[in-house]
Amino acid sequence: MLQAVRGACAGGSTSFARISNGTFHSSDLALPRSDCAECGPCLRIIRGGILNLAQLARNLSVDAKTAGSYVDLLVDLLLVRRLPPWHANIGKRLVRSPKVYLRDSGLVHALLGLGDREALLSHPVVGASWEGFAVEQLLSAAPEGAEGHFYRTSGGAEIDLLLSFPGGRLWAIEIKRSLAPRVERGFHSACADVDPEKRFVAYPGAEVFPASEGIEAVPLRELARRLSEAGR
Repeated sequence: MLQAVRGACAGGSTSFARISNGTFHSSDLALPRSDCAECGPCLRIIRGGILNLAQLARNLSVDAKTAGSYVDLLVDLLLVRRLPPWHANIGKRLVRSPKVYLRDSGLVHALLGLGDREALLSHPVVGASWEGFAVEQLLSAAPEGAEGHFYRTSGGAEIDLLLSFPGGRLWAIEIKRSLAPRVERGFHSACADVDPEKRFVAYPGAEVFPASEGIEAVPLRELARRLSEAGR
């Protein structure tokens, strides 16, 4: 199914225009159910971040249960990644709604009409697009049995991607688009809460360097390589 989406996005200016101007429809993806006419608009709204079903429902002019069924279908079709929150008994108020990302960043850009690099870099979605892309690459590289979550408290402590391995090991990953990433206070606070074995900042640069005490800044490609070897 993901290949069908990529084919639509790579099918030339006509396909790109139909996606970006709103005439994209669920039938373009050969969806197996006919009761999801709003899946196209739903895809346009999901840009990465905490899922707010009530807001999504208002935007689609449907009830929350129906909006939730659209998200469920898009997850089943491998178009949307639903990243669950990490739950731990640490005595803090945790965010319990999942994060959602479109799994193909090219589809994000096409849905927003971003036809080139300059258009993307000047659009507010660029950060969320990079985060979603990084999450997808890292989860794809993770060894069998590893599970991805995020961690966020009401007080602002946050880990973009918290990987749990069989046996209980945790890797905490902050995702930054900057070539000179700085570790935020919220990441330090979150790591103090969950005590991960390893702590990283994934960024689009080329060098590995210490970002802070006990935290490495690692290029996304290199971190994916380390993940692929973590289960050996």
